[in-house]
Amino acid sequence: MSIRIYYDGVNYRFPGWRKAAELIGKVIRSENKISGDLNYIITTDNKLKKINKEFLNHNYYTDVIAFDYCKDNVLIGEIYISKERVKSNAFNYNVSLKDEMLRVMIHGLLHLCGYNDKNDKQKKEMRNLEDKWLKMHFK
Repeated sequence: MSIRIYYDGVNYRFPGWRKAAELIGKVIRSENKISGDLNYIITTDNKLKKINKEFLNHNYYTDVIAFDYCKDNVLIGEIYISKERVKSNAFNYNVSLKDEMLRVMIHGLLHLCGYNDKNDKQKKEMRNLEDKWLKMHFK
């Protein structure tokens, strides 16, 4: 089991990474999953748009893309995050960059756990779970 964070072309380091990794572990366990190799890659808008176009055939910017390599209940995956999108979202929602980055990390993880956000009901369910875990993190 390893939860790692990588930085690709960004001048940014996630503050409090160890505490965030502990929360990620709690989310995994609460979903009755086992943590395998989980990699977070914080990158640029342009790199994430290129990944979005190449692998998902979507030609637009996004804040997070999760690649699921899970085997049974073992979570294995890569979660790519655009620092610029997250920063813009943080500004729009009037929250700190750190808080929004953690939300997006949880969001990507929930995708690996089997959650989707293709319709309004699914989006609401994911948002509620994100809120639950963020509240728990900041208690």
